[in-house]
Amino acid sequence: MRFLEILIPLFLSIYFFWPLIQRRRVPAINILPTFTIVLLINHYSIEGWRWQMIPLYIITIFTFLVTLPDFLKKKGEDADSAPRPGWPQTLGLALLLGVSVALPTLLPVPSIPRPGGPFSVGTTTFELTDDSRSDPYAEGEALRRLMVQAWYPAKPGPDEKVAPWMESAEIFTPALSDFINMPPWFLDHLAYAKTNSYQDALPNPEGGPYPLILFSHGWRGFREQNTFQMQELASRGYIVVSIQHTYGAILTIFPDGTIAPNNPSALPSGVPEDEYDAAARKLVAQWAEDIGYTLDILTKWNTNDPAGRFTGPLDLDQIGAMGHSTGGGAVIQFCATDPRCKAGLTMDAFMTPVSESALDNGLQQPFLFLFSQDWADKIDSKNNRLFSRFYPNLKSPAPVITILGTNHYDFSDLPALSPLASQLGLKGPLNGARVQEIINTYTLAFFDQEFKNIPSALFNGSNTNYPEMRYEQR
Repeated sequence: MRFLEILIPLFLSIYFFWPLIQRRRVPAINILPTFTIVLLINHYSIEGWRWQMIPLYIITIFTFLVTLPDFLKKKGEDADSAPRPGWPQTLGLALLLGVSVALPTLLPVPSIPRPGGPFSVGTTTFELTDDSRSDPYAEGEALRRLMVQAWYPAKPGPDEKVAPWMESAEIFTPALSDFINMPPWFLDHLAYAKTNSYQDALPNPEGGPYPLILFSHGWRGFREQNTFQMQELASRGYIVVSIQHTYGAILTIFPDGTIAPNNPSALPSGVPEDEYDAAARKLVAQWAEDIGYTLDILTKWNTNDPAGRFTGPLDLDQIGAMGHSTGGGAVIQFCATDPRCKAGLTMDAFMTPVSESALDNGLQQPFLFLFSQDWADKIDSKNNRLFSRFYPNLKSPAPVITILGTNHYDFSDLPALSPLASQLGLKGPLNGARVQEIINTYTLAFFDQEFKNIPSALFNGSNTNYPEMRYEQR
């Protein structure tokens, strides 16, 4: 709960339960219902209202209206003479307040963890249109359009604003609610979620040029889904660029108001396996081209960015890629076909879309493969069989590590949506903050080892600091 959201039930509790301490309410206690109304007004104007707080709003307003006549009548007196509530009344009030506080506690405004590096972080979003490719998933003839977001070491000015977790949340959150099988208004409060990145701040030139990491989300994912990881890398001296794969993402919103929903036919369900596999390979080939095209544009901008933001800060000799799920497959495909990729990291890589050529010829670059326990323990799954076929063909070191107590979505920000994330199928039993700490630690250690010549012992076998990590033998 946010600060004013905590204060409102706190002061109501003091007012309700004061007679259990002293028979009479002193003037300072009598004023609390009025003071709580003031807090409510400030909460509305500063923090913004949300539906999870409605029971508390009702209790606050009702208490104020009921107590106002007595408060005005007794203004100036030392205390009131209201009868002391009995235990049944007290228990009823406690239950009422407990229920009213439960909703905003179980569905809080998500908090993105503060990054730990020495750099402030900036973020910016831009649209790209590839005029050399038509979009096979759009209706009619249309060029391939992408929304892209970058996080980078920044030098924010005094007036820079903190960026929201997601843009156009009022349009996006109904689609995300549908993804977790909830009503469209269920996640409206995500509009209030803030990052620790400064919107459109200028890059910090003092530590550059910086290695570039390209990120690819999963099927029905979105570009902001790993903000905790993006911010950490940027704060440590990396530029991270996330591509939103149009029609494969859960929803894409362009600056001109165009909305591109997820196209289920791009990864069809209920079809024969060979048809599904062909569609998956077509999809990931498109996503790999999205990554490559974005890199083409950034390469041009590094020489001369019309907006001035990306002129010069990129170290184009140090390019990495990372991805989650289907995006992990896209990263494998990209690095198998584009020598500009120097290192890669995948999280629960979806192997079905990877081309036969990449499966059988492997990769030249060093890689780190992270898996959730949920995926890794399904030993006979098609994904694991394909990975076992692919892994022996790798030409460089590639640790394979499972994070015990996790599931597929632990590799994203989604577990921060609620303490009930496990019940919603969005995380495993391992503490969410601990999972993010592990992911950030291993991500940073891997790319620092490859791009900054900082060797790490994390990949040499079991580590006593991280007993949750299981090192797989392949």
